[in-house]
Amino acid sequence: MALAPTAEVVLGAIAFGIFWVLAVFPAVPFLPIGRTAGSLLGASLMVIFRVITPGQAYAAIDIPILSLLFGTMVVSIYLERAHMFKYLGRLLSWKSKGGKDLLCRICLISALSSAVFTNDTSCIVLTEFVLKLARQHNLPPRPFLLALASSANIGSSATPIGNPQNLVIAVEGKISFGKFFIGILPAMLIGVVINIVLLLCMFWRELSVAKTAEEVMEEAIVQDEVLSHKFSPARMSHTPERATLSAKKAEEGAMEEAAVEEDEVSSHKFSPARMSHMTPEAAHENGVEKNSSWTNGFAKPSLQVSDVKKLLGKKALILKTCVYLVTIGMLVALLMGLNMSWTAITAALVLVIIDFRDAGPCLEKVSYSLLIFFCGMFITVDGFNRTGLPSALWNALEPYARINHASGVAVLALVILLLSNFASNVPTVLLLGAQVARSAAAVSPADVTRAWLILAWVSTVAGNLSLLGSAANLIVCEQARRSQHYGYTLTLLGHIIFGVPSTLIVAAIGLPLIRG
Repeated sequence: MALAPTAEVVLGAIAFGIFWVLAVFPAVPFLPIGRTAGSLLGASLMVIFRVITPGQAYAAIDIPILSLLFGTMVVSIYLERAHMFKYLGRLLSWKSKGGKDLLCRICLISALSSAVFTNDTSCIVLTEFVLKLARQHNLPPRPFLLALASSANIGSSATPIGNPQNLVIAVEGKISFGKFFIGILPAMLIGVVINIVLLLCMFWRELSVAKTAEEVMEEAIVQDEVLSHKFSPARMSHTPERATLSAKKAEEGAMEEAAVEEDEVSSHKFSPARMSHMTPEAAHENGVEKNSSWTNGFAKPSLQVSDVKKLLGKKALILKTCVYLVTIGMLVALLMGLNMSWTAITAALVLVIIDFRDAGPCLEKVSYSLLIFFCGMFITVDGFNRTGLPSALWNALEPYARINHASGVAVLALVILLLSNFASNVPTVLLLGAQVARSAAAVSPADVTRAWLILAWVSTVAGNLSLLGSAANLIVCEQARRSQHYGYTLTLLGHIIFGVPSTLIVAAIGLPLIRG
């Protein structure tokens, strides 16, 4: 694409620069409006500066991606209500044999849950639990927090629903769920193993702390806290601040929901002491049917509290089972190659119908701010692409970044890694995706899917390079820092010391395993 007129190039670059600053630093002192408002501001400036027309701006919004995001969010919310994440948390502490065993479990469960429920969701719901387990074993939180965040990023690379950039790649590249999964799965599995080995090598001594008698006694107390832990909601949040607030709101919502259920149980109580002194007329006035059991003109209770609890328990079990079956059905449909957006939307609607009550409280937990952020970002990036600047920069790099030889793959991976940490991974995918695909098609049409998958792998693993490289990292950092009882500050330096070698080694070893 040729460069646009100079005025459009300059104004488009200014609009994109404002978007970038607010996306990477959402609380800058001169304009602390956050990422979502920043993306809308960038989009509006692209239209105001006449870089794109209003019609082009609307056309830039990718509805299939937004639909897939919305559907997966709703499914995650119902899975949270079915205690899926609570069971995953309990699996971490079940018969744990020390720090090294716990670290391996955190890595594996974090990677697995991120591939299915997104990395942001896994980090939101598991961070507090990991802090409690670290205290239970009298171990430093840092290696476990790094294990949670880094494994969540690596694991999320395996599926289109693992993270937002994969959604974009799967939809834009027209890659089916099964093809995406099979293409990256080997690299993901090896990457998780390598990440575990690096963590064990770096923190072997810290994970070998022996417990005193007092600490063993304290472990029993903390174990009770772990098992009774209330998890945060399954919300995909783009900022750590929103993630923390979402977690608090959802925990309050869960407590309110539990209170409502308790009230329902209480409202079904029939006290034998009170009923036995009730006359038939009084009983009728209080809603007791005359065909109830009566002795000497007085009512006998026909329904006990235990009966009501059993009924409610059976209903909850049936709903949980339905949620798990619908989720499994959704994954099977995705693997069969059905349209991903409509599959996710259909699964979400089935869950709403099965729940058989007002869906408002559940739909309120959807992260609409993330959906709006994506709308603004689509428009902003499309406007920046129309200036011709990204094409000009890519044309200078393209001869050295072709994926038909090893050196080209290395250069492309380095460009993706640096740009993902500079401009964030989703904008990087939107800026580079079409260019990389065209370059691969010019050399070998068979390599187009592989080019998209390389972009997915490197842009996702790049999130482990620094604390600012991924929203999942920031979520873990902020959740840990704001924890009321187990607060811990994961510093930028403390993350980079592990993040740099882990990212470079995992990305390099995984690249040859990517298959198109």
